[in-house]
Amino acid sequence: MAIQRTISPVDGSVYVEREQASAAAIEAALDRAVAAQRAWREVPVEERARLCSRMVDAFVARRDALVEELTWQMGRPIAAAAGEVGGFEERARTMIALAEEALAPIHLAEKPGFTRYITREPLGVSLVVAPWNYPYMTAVNALVPTIMAGNSVLLKHSAQTPLCAERLQQACDEAGLPAGVFQHLHLSHADTEALIRDPRLDHVAFTGSVAGGAMVERNAAGRFIATGLELGGKDPAYVRADVDLDAAVDGVMDGAFFNSGQSCCAIERLYVDASIHDAFVERAVAWVRQLRLGNPTDPATTLGPLVRPAAADFVRGQVEEAVAAGATAWIDPGDYPLSVPGSAYLAPQLLTGVDHGMRVMTEESFGPVVGVMPVADDEAAIALMNDSAFGLTAAVFTRDLVAGEAIARRLEAGTVFTNRCDYLDPELAWTGVKQSGRGCSLSRLGYETLTRPKSFHLKHA
Repeated sequence: MAIQRTISPVDGSVYVEREQASAAAIEAALDRAVAAQRAWREVPVEERARLCSRMVDAFVARRDALVEELTWQMGRPIAAAAGEVGGFEERARTMIALAEEALAPIHLAEKPGFTRYITREPLGVSLVVAPWNYPYMTAVNALVPTIMAGNSVLLKHSAQTPLCAERLQQACDEAGLPAGVFQHLHLSHADTEALIRDPRLDHVAFTGSVAGGAMVERNAAGRFIATGLELGGKDPAYVRADVDLDAAVDGVMDGAFFNSGQSCCAIERLYVDASIHDAFVERAVAWVRQLRLGNPTDPATTLGPLVRPAAADFVRGQVEEAVAAGATAWIDPGDYPLSVPGSAYLAPQLLTGVDHGMRVMTEESFGPVVGVMPVADDEAAIALMNDSAFGLTAAVFTRDLVAGEAIARRLEAGTVFTNRCDYLDPELAWTGVKQSGRGCSLSRLGYETLTRPKSFHLKHA
């Protein structure tokens, strides 16, 4: 039996060991999911909502234990980790509340001699593949609406955060969800790919890397099943000359460095009007220098380690290449004793003198670094913001809300902001363009990707 080990970024220790599911266990889980879904699809939406709400209640009741486990598994400072539970609850309760209207039949205008309407039918069995960086909030994006839509779910969580899958299972079981409606499996990559190819599977919701999304597409090819792919980002922000400078610095820097930059919608590149560029950089550097890099179990820590040493070394490489090519690094890594090559702990960094010939401005970093470029005007900013293989979110900071919205309309991104960033509103559709993915989660529209329309064209006798 294959064993997966979770190495904690906090101290490099083995935090969790789990056996990966055997072929027999996978088969049994699939059969249970198919059988459970046939009954679950007949359960009224109101009853599904009652049970899912009980699941959320059971989940949030464990808040303190969940927060501590989260910190040890992926390194987020414990002072900030509770927000994950709050975010899970907000998203779950929002999608439960939206379900009845989103899943209601569509009745057409009366036509003599006919009854016509459209229903939203569940897809069947869904595989949800969730990542480690926001292990509960990314999972809930698919988990709750998929179940509310009448599907059954198999959850494959990251090997970095296996306890998250188990805690979700406990909450579902305590809530009284019928057996087989929700199951988790600890899977190898090969078994995950085989599961996607299995004819009993009807849908895949994947959150992760572009390479992972390509894997899903390869294995689903020719099966004509629905897939939702929430992939990477290289998200930009533009700071116009008319901003409240301190508020803009605080908003953008938090969007870049929260969770050590390990967010698909973190701000990774920044364009600032040339007239305020130097003043912005001065304030931004001061903001970054206040971050405290340290053991994330210490409540005073504001910047934790990256998920693993290789991830930190990848970002170090991007920064070193940029500096060698002429960029200026404003933060001295020597001020952060824990930040040494081969360690998961990485000093934050702000770079100027960057351009789009550097990897740090074009390739996803997923770490605590941001590059800042001056721009002459809105047109220059828009061109640079759209000069990317990704398109998840983009933000404009300005006092002129009319101009900000006009700029936002021209940005190639699934979500556009003014005067905020790195945030997900569950009543809005979460989607991306280009290599940031395909499909839609959350909002009323999210239910359309988890169901198929069925038309009733009934002629009266």
